[in-house]
Amino acid sequence: MPVEIVETLVIGAGQAGVAMSEHLSKSRVPHLVLERSRIAERWRTARWDSLVANGPAWHDRFPGQEFSGIDPDAFPSKESIADYFVSYADKIDAPIRCGVEVKDLRRNAGRPGFRVETSEGVIEATYVVAATGPFQRPVVPPVVPEDMGIVQIHSSAYRNPGQLPDGTVLVVGAGSSGAQIADELQRAGKKVYLSVGAHDRPPRRYRGRDFVWWLGVLGKWDVAAPTPGTEHVPIAVSGARGGETIDFRRFAAQGMTLVGRTENFRDGVMTFAGDLAGNILRGDANYLSVLDEADAYVARNGLDLPLEPEARVIDPDPPCVTHPILDLDLAKAGVTSIVWATGFALDFSWMNVDAFDETGKPKHQRGVSAEPGVYFLGLPWLSRRGSSFIWGVWHDAKYIADHIEIQRGYRAYKAGTDHKA
Repeated sequence: MPVEIVETLVIGAGQAGVAMSEHLSKSRVPHLVLERSRIAERWRTARWDSLVANGPAWHDRFPGQEFSGIDPDAFPSKESIADYFVSYADKIDAPIRCGVEVKDLRRNAGRPGFRVETSEGVIEATYVVAATGPFQRPVVPPVVPEDMGIVQIHSSAYRNPGQLPDGTVLVVGAGSSGAQIADELQRAGKKVYLSVGAHDRPPRRYRGRDFVWWLGVLGKWDVAAPTPGTEHVPIAVSGARGGETIDFRRFAAQGMTLVGRTENFRDGVMTFAGDLAGNILRGDANYLSVLDEADAYVARNGLDLPLEPEARVIDPDPPCVTHPILDLDLAKAGVTSIVWATGFALDFSWMNVDAFDETGKPKHQRGVSAEPGVYFLGLPWLSRRGSSFIWGVWHDAKYIADHIEIQRGYRAYKAGTDHKA
């Protein structure tokens, strides 16, 4: 089979790959995008049925196209988001080849470029952009043995309450996914225990503005790096039912039982850290800090935005917080299933290039890797806080496309012909 030659190869056709293709096309850089499934496949098949975007349609989009038939302040469904990217790829005539899996990437020996082995043959490329995003390998802590007779699934495999057996559910993880799934299960009539670790929980709206607007005008989206010690702290926010602030005390008032961070499992008993009250207080502090900064911004700029004093009212701690459960016999509690909302790990095992540190984390500056010619796109904090969001990845893609264009100029230079003294 002949080797296919392309100048720039983009791997992945989710939001990152589509954005990358747009900017490469604008720069007239020949390229090909490979996708092992369908465009934006993870939005369709790696999310639960009722999921909507965590940001409103006016914000969570690319600059060149609005969502069709959706109110700008509404939260698009996962299918609408996937359809949006399919439509966008068609609009920009992106050269996407679906159904092709990349198996191996390595630098050519003694000559420029990279050799990429795929399910459809070998491709050689001068530049390679890994646009596979952050949701690569679901993390399920090896806490509860599989032979315990308890159904265990990762949040990426959860679809709806009917998927789980009768009985109580333990949801581990209280970021956006864990909080939303636990709330959905509780509303469906399930008895739910929710394991709450450290988290941030911004207000969904305040003084007539969505929190994405507040983060924008307050400069939060452009923060270049997380505060030390907060790199893995999840954000609990929801677009469900038109968007609402996550309030764990409200969950408890509705019948959910909150527990602390999951620690261990032995002899049928799950143990939890005694940190529940502290984790809830930390979330409160984050929530109130946004209100404080928003109020200061309004005063500083003389904005006519309505006061909202009720937003600062925080309900008393429920009994499950003041007298936390530290040990739970799962059988006695009737727990028949566990949903692990414990995030994802990166998996670049197919990339055999010198672009990673000893832990397997990509070495890069704003997506430009330590391996010349290799780029990363769509990762959290690639250049700023907003990098893994739809609008953020679009701007990061432009930076990478500009970098590739500059490198092409250097490669095209010929001494004595292109430059006159």
